[in-house]
Amino acid sequence: MASFVSEGEKEYDAVVRFGVTTDTQDGAGRTVETRPLEGLGEERVREALRDFVGLVQQTPPMYSARKVDGKRLYELARAGEEVEREARQVHIEEARLLWFRSPDAGVFVRCSKGTYLRTLAHDLGQKVGCGAHLRELKRARVGPFGLEDSVGLDTLMATAKEGREHLDRFVHPLARALTDLAELQLDMQLARRVAHGHAPGPADLSRLRAPPYPRGRKVRLMDPEGRVLAVAESDGVGMLKLLRVLVSGAHDLVDKDY
Repeated sequence: MASFVSEGEKEYDAVVRFGVTTDTQDGAGRTVETRPLEGLGEERVREALRDFVGLVQQTPPMYSARKVDGKRLYELARAGEEVEREARQVHIEEARLLWFRSPDAGVFVRCSKGTYLRTLAHDLGQKVGCGAHLRELKRARVGPFGLEDSVGLDTLMATAKEGREHLDRFVHPLARALTDLAELQLDMQLARRVAHGHAPGPADLSRLRAPPYPRGRKVRLMDPEGRVLAVAESDGVGMLKLLRVLVSGAHDLVDKDY
């Protein structure tokens, strides 16, 4: 299920340092250029950030795990090679200036999976004319889960010693983890078929009055008791492909005589 959760929107708190460009687009890299800030101020940064909200084309950095001709970009970069990379479209829902203390700025970003925050910092620096790199980054939220939901290892271990039942307060319903997915409520007949690995067909979706899901849209299939039964993906033409069936939640559907 973790792979489905990671596909949700993400929120970050970032610190961008202006005036210095690096080969990795973050503070770990080698400085390749320094430029004067030339009066760079809060309003200029705030205005530039507005241009990065919405659908944005990003070119993956050379120091990344993307592959070109079967090789990781970072492997090529470490060998001193730079290759042409195809730009990818990402969605940035929000990019907001939190504070500005030259040469650094705090930025809040809410974005889609696959967004490079290093590249956003680099491109922001190019936009304002002095270059920049990502100095610090903290992921504040993935899908429905934020830092407020996190539990320290020491706390978890201490609670476990009190008894397994005390760990329940740290457990979230599976449906909450999949809130970014579309939801389809199944009747008992169809739920039993899905439990056996049979995906809902066009006639099933029509009978359930399911909306037309776009290609690639993931859907959580719910049993009549409101439990997540499976996760499926739409092909965009009225068919769903089962990606994961939660067998443990399906046993009673299979065994009961309805």
